[in-house]
Amino acid sequence: MRTVSITRYVTPLREGGSMPAIVEADDDGLYVLKFRGAGQGTKALIAELVSGAIADALGLPIPERVFAEVDTDLGRTEADPEVQELVQASGGTNLALDYLPGSVNFDPLADLDATNTTLASRIVWFDAFISNVDRTPRNTNMLIWHGKLWLIDHGASLYFHHGWNGSLEKAAAPFTHIQDHVLLPQATEIEAADAELAPRLTAAFFEETLAQVPDDWLASEGAFGDPPALRATYVAYFQRRLEGRAAFVQEVLRARGA
Repeated sequence: MRTVSITRYVTPLREGGSMPAIVEADDDGLYVLKFRGAGQGTKALIAELVSGAIADALGLPIPERVFAEVDTDLGRTEADPEVQELVQASGGTNLALDYLPGSVNFDPLADLDATNTTLASRIVWFDAFISNVDRTPRNTNMLIWHGKLWLIDHGASLYFHHGWNGSLEKAAAPFTHIQDHVLLPQATEIEAADAELAPRLTAAFFEETLAQVPDDWLASEGAFGDPPALRATYVAYFQRRLEGRAAFVQEVLRARGA
């Protein structure tokens, strides 16, 4: 992943629970910045980074992610004390996603032509694998940009790692929240998606992905080990989930039948 330095705070995106912001960086690009000082802390950034890497490996449409260096002086000209407090708490390495200007939220009634059963099945498989609770009709976390669908906002995925003690006991558990997925009605090719996508996720891929996670993101409150140990445990979790994926595939089929 590239690293940029944030040079200008443009505007907050208040529809997000963690209040991300549109910012400008030293490469003259605009990004959506996810702050490490927001409510879910660095675990949300880990979820964004890892889930985004998995989406890339599966060939799913997702904006580029970059490491974003934030100076606490960034918010000094902002009148909103909430923004100032958030920036002050977010000095150092954050995560940002390429901003898609002019994009609009995916409308499950109006934009179904932007997807198809193959793409929908791949997205549902992906969200079941990463335990993403946040792709519902009420909050699709998908955008339409230049007529194409894009996946965004994966900070709520990997929810197992909040309060995690390193146990792999539930790694292969079915993902029951998949019943609320906005694309579930279109996901008619889930078994074909499973056969196609699973081989793309290897132990080496997970190791390379977790190696990118900064040490200070891993050393968050409640962490049960040092960064190398945590990386190894994440890798073991994902391998176990992949090996036991029949459970979440069958849950998708059950939810569709229901």
